[in-house]
Amino acid sequence: MFYISNSFICKSNRFSKAILHNIRAMSSDVPRFQTLSITIPREFVYHVQLNRPERLNALNRTMWSDIEKCFHNLSSDENCRAIVLSGNGKHFTAGMDLQDTAEVFPQINELGDVSKKAKHFYQILTDCQRSMSSLELCRKPVLAAIHAACVGAGVDMITAADMRYCTKDAWFQVKEVDIGMAADVGTLQRLPKVVGSDSLARELCFTARKMPASEALSCGLISRVFDTKDDMLEKVLKIAEDIAKKSPVAIQGTKLSLVYSRDHTVQEGLEHIALWNQMMLQSEDLTKAVMGQMSKDSNISFSKL
Repeated sequence: MFYISNSFICKSNRFSKAILHNIRAMSSDVPRFQTLSITIPREFVYHVQLNRPERLNALNRTMWSDIEKCFHNLSSDENCRAIVLSGNGKHFTAGMDLQDTAEVFPQINELGDVSKKAKHFYQILTDCQRSMSSLELCRKPVLAAIHAACVGAGVDMITAADMRYCTKDAWFQVKEVDIGMAADVGTLQRLPKVVGSDSLARELCFTARKMPASEALSCGLISRVFDTKDDMLEKVLKIAEDIAKKSPVAIQGTKLSLVYSRDHTVQEGLEHIALWNQMMLQSEDLTKAVMGQMSKDSNISFSKL
């Protein structure tokens, strides 16, 4: 027979109430954006939703800006330790909002001189690049939860995330060549490294064909496929919650080193993590984590970073 003492129940209730109180306190400080919905479903876990369902979450100028501001803010938010990114409505995202983009061209044409036009285009492109790179530069792990369509800019976005999950009805498409342009905000730079196949990445980018969830799983673009969106979000939020329970010093140092090492030699990566850990190994988190492992105590209060 399994017996639970009254004292254990009281402690558990107090612990649950403390977590609920923390979540409510965090929620009062959640930043608000016109095209994004942000909630805190678990302690230290932020859920960011693309929130233009009437436009299939297509990225307009406001959303590009909101994404950069959002992930920049969460990167330094001590109450945020992991981020789940998903899309509200029928699709994750239909990519770039072509109607919104088309409105820019008449304004640029009025500039007349080709050098002025080029300067303006460069500013737009680098602004969009910073928007997508904000996921990668964010110090907190970003878990992308994708359902249905993930097109064009959506692929730029998810390849800048740390982990990717999807539903079985999801599909992915590098759409840019079909509208007469080369992808220019991250897909061509990140997709070959994410899938580990230069040939496959070129095929997807040259043909603009749709990649189904099963193929995305087999090539490594996706970690896991789920039957429904609700099931996916439940499981991905649980993964994020598990990450959020660990030392922020350890998690953020790990992300920093993984991103740096991807673009540098092994020796440069080793030197980078040595410089980071020469300071971070002096953190109280190391002592707490070791003692917690020895005592099998998972309810450790780690420092904020």
